[in-house]
Amino acid sequence: MSLIKISDLTFAYEGTYDNIFENVSFQIDTDWKLGFIGRNGRGKTTFLNLLMGKYEYSGTITASVNFEYFPYPVPDKKLDTIEVINSIWSGYEPWELKKELSLLEVDENVLYRPFKTLSNGERTKILLAILFLKENSFLLIDEPTNHLDLAGRETVGRYLNGKKGFILVSHDRAFLDNCVDHILSINRANIEIQKGNFSSWWANKQALDNFELKENEKLKRDIKNLKEAAKRTAEWADRAEASKIGINPYREEKSIGRRPYEGSKSKKMMKRAKAIDTRIQAAIDEKSKLLKNIEITENLKIAQLQYHSNRLVALENVSVCYDDRTVCDNISFTVEQGDRIALRGKNGSGKTSIIKLICGEDVAYSGRFYKGSQLLISYVPQDTSFLTGNLSDYACENS
Repeated sequence: MSLIKISDLTFAYEGTYDNIFENVSFQIDTDWKLGFIGRNGRGKTTFLNLLMGKYEYSGTITASVNFEYFPYPVPDKKLDTIEVINSIWSGYEPWELKKELSLLEVDENVLYRPFKTLSNGERTKILLAILFLKENSFLLIDEPTNHLDLAGRETVGRYLNGKKGFILVSHDRAFLDNCVDHILSINRANIEIQKGNFSSWWANKQALDNFELKENEKLKRDIKNLKEAAKRTAEWADRAEASKIGINPYREEKSIGRRPYEGSKSKKMMKRAKAIDTRIQAAIDEKSKLLKNIEITENLKIAQLQYHSNRLVALENVSVCYDDRTVCDNISFTVEQGDRIALRGKNGSGKTSIIKLICGEDVAYSGRFYKGSQLLISYVPQDTSFLTGNLSDYACENS
């Protein structure tokens, strides 16, 4: 067991004015199974890259372990899978590799197939197996479930639960619950570490958020009441101050002999007004400390274009093949306007191939396939690494 210590870490990307991290300090036990959570853009992958030494930063990161980052890049996907493994790490015994593949429920036959013919889920499992073949390293696992089906997520969750010494970035709550014992959370206003899984962290966050919301409402009422009291006190003080000079504007009488009394009364009113102002400021200061980590979520709406026909796509006894290998056989279904369809199946069962066929890509198939004439399809692929530039330019080019 050793510690990874982060002290006063500050980092911003070159050309930007906002810091991703500012004077951040915490420490991580290298035996932890640490779930790393936070909204997109908060800096999760950036932090992993800082641990890997890819960027310059201010502050200190001290560790007595080596870091390994998942996923590994695979430059040549035409190589057989066993060659890809050996190009990344060859310091293992054959039985060790077989053990990891067995735990991940991967058939050994994939070792002798070109890596490019593996499904994205199979590739994920192979790269995870390589990661855990390397000993004496602290592992940085970035979004391993992106290409896994439900069964694959359960398998990898059990696999990681039997390991230790890693940071796991994921947005999958159930997956995190299955395989972590601590949570590192990048919140809106701070970074925190808690012992437990995602569900225990989430329960604690909801309890704190609810408390702060109630406290915020209470302080809003207190501030309103104090401001009304301050207004009344100010009016009383003005009356008393006017009486000090011997003229009471409300009674229109001269009372020079009452000046000491009126002066004392005015002083008390001013003191009371100052005390109320102090209480108002204290309540405002206390209120400003609340709700900093309350997350705000906007509704996501997807509007479909109008189309002249109710039937959009139809498959009848469709089979898809790759390199003389059938990946799916006798698939039949119809997509009509308004349908919301979940396409489920094991990794490598042809789900992505069916989607590519519908999108008009060159996919070898047999059977009957229909797609509406001039039907426009929006497609979000599994792999978005080809995207470059900024969001505004992409939207203009594809609008």
